[in-house]
Amino acid sequence: MANPKRVFRLNSLLREVISEVIRKDVNNPHISEFTSVVSVDITPDLRFAKVLISIIGTDEEKKETITALNQAAGFIGVNSAKKVTMRYFPTLSFELDLTVEKQMKIDKILTDIKKEKEKRSNPKDE
Repeated sequence: MANPKRVFRLNSLLREVISEVIRKDVNNPHISEFTSVVSVDITPDLRFAKVLISIIGTDEEKKETITALNQAAGFIGVNSAKKVTMRYFPTLSFELDLTVEKQMKIDKILTDIKKEKEKRSNPKDE
């Protein structure tokens, strides 16, 4: 089991390294140009890492990019391992980060509630 501070530092380091490898070393036309690594969450035993990816584009582009990244996970892992000194480099899995979409949905709901509240508190004079 790794120290929590070490895990935090490794998450940050792996985020930077994986982002660089995706940008510079992966030449796959299915990976969107507007792809960024949001965060990396490595397990306490340092064997697996979940990489959260943010993609600007259509739902089809997002799905295609995540599929391509998961297919290239071994390549990305090998190239990242060359830049980071670890006894065992974690197995990578890529997932779409839905935080922004959830935030936008919550904002829309709150805006709708506010409009409805204002409409009810200020009835039109008839």
